[in-house]
Amino acid sequence: MPRYKLTIEYDGTPFVGWQCQTNGLAVQEAVERALTAVSPGPVTIRGAGRTDAGVHATGQVAHADMPRAWRPFSLGEAVNAHLRPLPVCVTAVAEVADDFDARFSAVRRHYLYRLVNRRAPLALQAGRAWLVKRPLDADAMQAAAQRLVGRHDFSTFRDSECQADSPVRTLERFDVSREGELILLRLAARSFLHRQVRSMVGSLEHVGAGAWSADDLAAALEARDRRRCGQVAPAAGLYLVGVDYEGD
Repeated sequence: MPRYKLTIEYDGTPFVGWQCQTNGLAVQEAVERALTAVSPGPVTIRGAGRTDAGVHATGQVAHADMPRAWRPFSLGEAVNAHLRPLPVCVTAVAEVADDFDARFSAVRRHYLYRLVNRRAPLALQAGRAWLVKRPLDADAMQAAAQRLVGRHDFSTFRDSECQADSPVRTLERFDVSREGELILLRLAARSFLHRQVRSMVGSLEHVGAGAWSADDLAAALEARDRRRCGQVAPAAGLYLVGVDYEGD
């Protein structure tokens, strides 16, 4: 059976997350339904990242084994026709080797967190960013974020329901920049713990507001204690924007 790599974009607002669940429609289920509609048998997919309810993606990746061969362009068009009117689409399709695995072949995942720093409520960006009304110092956030870069035990920023075998991860990038009232936080690592990104962003907001120093953030990391996490940023601001593979 030929295997295809799908790049997927979605607004996570109406979904219960990426992974199939019993309490509502998941992105994975929506895509599997569309693939099954164009194939003679049921099709399952595996995604590169299990995003939570409300988290968005512009570069989620999944793979699917199809019962017959397709031209990649035609498969993408057919699947998108069956995804309407849900806010999810396949933006690219490529045929890949049988040993390609969207999750386990990934060498790096990229996330973006969007934070709007202003007093006025969100209109156009509601559900797609975190509104923080108190003034934030993005430069202080950038400096403090570098204390989290590297290989660490991230227990402080790990959700209590995380099922990962180890809390140790290597954070390759955590950059903070301001564009007017918009603060962008960009992160990259081979893998992340459950809600690690949102936990780190929420704690970093305390630094931007002046409630924490960079040393306070570093001390929270070193404590390896979930109770030292500042807060968990809302899902609405988080985006899975890309996944890297060898040879890309």
